Amino acid sequence: MLQMSRVARWGLGLIVIAVLLFMYVPLLVVVLNSFNTAQLSSWPIQEFSLKWWLFAVDYEPIRLALLNSVIVASAAMVIASILGTLVAFALNRYDFFGRSTVNLLVVLPIALPGVVTGVAFSNTYSNFLSPLGISIGYFGLIVSHATFCIVMVFNNVFARLKRMNPSLEEASMDLGAGLFETFRLVTFPQFRSSFIAGALLAFALSFDEVYVTIFTAPPGVDTLPLWILKEMARPNQASVVNVVATVVILLSLVPVYISQRLSRVDEQR
Repeated sequence: MLQMSRVARWGLGLIVIAVLLFMYVPLLVVVLNSFNTAQLSSWPIQEFSLKWWLFAVDYEPIRLALLNSVIVASAAMVIASILGTLVAFALNRYDFFGRSTVNLLVVLPIALPGVVTGVAFSNTYSNFLSPLGISIGYFGLIVSHATFCIVMVFNNVFARLKRMNPSLEEASMDLGAGLFETFRLVTFPQFRSSFIAGALLAFALSFDEVYVTIFTAPPGVDTLPLWILKEMARPNQASVVNVVATVVILLSLVPVYISQRLSRVDEQR
């Protein structure tokens, strides 16, 4: 095992601390300013209160934006979970022509800039579907989110399937269990944690997506990140924006944390 000198360990530790501070101190400032009594964000904070939190709870545009975010993220998660799992099984269990190309196409949306994906969907909806009389509307926003969420489920499930022992499924079927029963009692329990972890990551990724949402959201439909972006141009709304940003941070952090815990469970098997 590689041994590091005391100086190297201290140096590496200081670099890690500096990077973490650089990443998370701005988030901490946002959270603290959400409790700032002043209407404009300021530092140091003179007085703390729940004034803007109480205002945000009763502010209708924020509640509608939160509802839209939850609906879109949940629907995109369901679609991504189903399609990502099916593709993972197809690529893991079968060898067919174009297998590597399919693998690349599944992973590609997460590698493309969000602006490119958003423009592509916007052009498809407005220049191709609309002239045909097809108004995809709200569902189009969900579909656009699902495309880049699929890879989250796919990567988790595919990695778990590669580590699974197919002999257990063969033994189950040899003992008289059908295909569905074998999947329910033997196959699914083995990759269940990875499946849930991927689904939660897909939810978190969709929940705070901005770029694709800008190009594909129907008129008058705002998600929380989109609402934040629009309100940033109004300085007198800064305190309320900090509240909403804090909510986005918390709602994005929870699924990521649970996903990591579930991934560790799979690694220990």
